[in-house]
Amino acid sequence: MKNGARFKAVVAAALLGLLLLSGCTPKGGEQTIEIRLGEVARTVFYAPQYVALSQGMFAQEGLDVQLATIPGGDKAMTALLSNQADIALIGAETSIYVYQQGAEDPIINFAQLTQKDGTFLFARQTQDSFEWEKLKGQNFLGQRKGGMPQMSLEFTLRKHGIDPHKDLKLIQNIDFANVASAFGSGTGDYVQLFEPQASIFEKEGRGRVVASIGVESGELPYTVYMAKQSYLNTNSEAAQKFTNAVYRAQQWIATHSPEQIAEAITPYFKDTDLAVLTSSIKRYKEQSTYALNPMIEEKEWKNLQDVMTSAGELKSPVVLDKLVNPSFAQQAISSNSTGNTEPPVKKSTTESTDAGVGAGGSS
Repeated sequence: MKNGARFKAVVAAALLGLLLLSGCTPKGGEQTIEIRLGEVARTVFYAPQYVALSQGMFAQEGLDVQLATIPGGDKAMTALLSNQADIALIGAETSIYVYQQGAEDPIINFAQLTQKDGTFLFARQTQDSFEWEKLKGQNFLGQRKGGMPQMSLEFTLRKHGIDPHKDLKLIQNIDFANVASAFGSGTGDYVQLFEPQASIFEKEGRGRVVASIGVESGELPYTVYMAKQSYLNTNSEAAQKFTNAVYRAQQWIATHSPEQIAEAITPYFKDTDLAVLTSSIKRYKEQSTYALNPMIEEKEWKNLQDVMTSAGELKSPVVLDKLVNPSFAQQAISSNSTGNTEPPVKKSTTESTDAGVGAGGSS
């Protein structure tokens, strides 16, 4: 190759490299901020998060979000406390547990993703109609003691006059990540399942959804983005950008159909049928599971502590402002609104408030 041609080739390669690099740089020439995010499970329950990733909302804020699935709230919190994660998506109860232990660097909740329990009561045997009394004496494959799924279940059972530790044959020796597979292998008559696992099991003929724990237990900060106080103090810009993206994703979810949402999150559920994803999202939208904004409200915080008290897991009440920093959510809402600084009211993302699962239907 002649020197002139070689020089042109080198210049072209350099220009291509610059173009590729510029494509990864946020608008305004800002440097990309890396955030290590730990989620407690891979579930359609977290659809807004996957929308923020797949639709480039985090990237638009100049964030490079590195997502890792760390099964179990206790394990995800351990990752956060040991600085293996910057931000974690876990139940807000875990921040209270850390606070109760006298942490010098408390875990602060700063953006809510879901406002109801995301599990469904799943029965192995097909039933013409479901009554809570039918649970008495049955083998129930439970969740981890002190975790939100188990506490929400116990809260619901007591509301229906059932003592979970006396009236059920409760099985709690199976790790969170293995509960669904254990039920699929024949353990238990009843189990709590997140979507899309509930819909997958229905499709496989392993039983049916008979009730929604989310509808039964009410609104609470079920899954929340949280970080150490020290991290938020030194990385407030990153936390704000993160919350901005989450809020835009929540609004996107509210204005798009289950079919559109399913298409958007498919990259995170490559082994799940699109129809199952769609029906799972429809269930969650119909019962207003996804929060419409990242604010944690006082009534939700109170309900969370009522659930914890019912389970015997709350040593003493914790006021909202001890463990919740609303400033990031407030700023996200304000900067993305059109002259209205009031947070949107958290309400159903569809016209219907019926859970649509009384008969186990997923359509």
